[in-house]
Amino acid sequence: MAHPDLWPETPHEGPEDLELWEEGPPREPGAGPRAEGPPAAGEVRLTLKIRRYNPAVRPDAWWDEFAVNMHPTDRLLDALHEVKWFHDGTLALRRSCAHGVCGSDAMLIDGRNALACKVLVKDVAPKVTVEPIRGLRVIKDLVVDMEPFFEGYKRVLPFLINDEDPPDRERLQTPQERERYDDTTKCILCAACTTSCPIFWGDGEYIGPAAIVNAHRFVFDSRDRGARDRLDILADRTGVFRCRTTFNCTEACPRGIKVTKAIQEVKRAIMFDRL
Repeated sequence: MAHPDLWPETPHEGPEDLELWEEGPPREPGAGPRAEGPPAAGEVRLTLKIRRYNPAVRPDAWWDEFAVNMHPTDRLLDALHEVKWFHDGTLALRRSCAHGVCGSDAMLIDGRNALACKVLVKDVAPKVTVEPIRGLRVIKDLVVDMEPFFEGYKRVLPFLINDEDPPDRERLQTPQERERYDDTTKCILCAACTTSCPIFWGDGEYIGPAAIVNAHRFVFDSRDRGARDRLDILADRTGVFRCRTTFNCTEACPRGIKVTKAIQEVKRAIMFDRL
């Protein structure tokens, strides 16, 4: 990996400078692998095969390959930074915290959804394939349109609903009441679960696993009074019963949420509520 002293200076002047920083030098589509020199001691050579798309350049997607030298304990996100900063500044990707908290960098990595910042180079070397997550329109390269995902999220009313008079103190819960929905509070809205779902890929209406997980978080919250409204929303034809229990969502979740279990619990809540 290139020495940090050689990194381009980060701009400080404003959005115009930032735009120049983000774009960097152009590269011809499908120009073939571009490699650095031999890896230094302790480094490994990693070839990234990246699915590219830029409608301003050509109407169809193409593959680009880049060979970079990285430390085995670097993250795949570090390798993507290496590509963007030193090989092709036009590469587009989302990232923010780089610590598995923001959920910005969900990608299809060797055929499985994951956060690039949580994947170690040693686990994917010597070659890794990186694509945008599926089921959402690709804007450019690894960046997809997240609006349909967040529309589904907003539909389930993902906030505490309680119109009772506020208590003198906070609304208390027992540890057991909190434990009932604790798992689904971990969601970081990365969309890895939803975009791993084959129903979501082929159905533009299905609300998706992430929305159901966030509904679960409030449906089973003892302080909330909006459970029936959410269950009515999820009982709709675009809701929870579209799930076919493939467990893709559970496997894809970078936070280890038992997504399929949460979906089944919401299904049961709807059925028992209607009996």
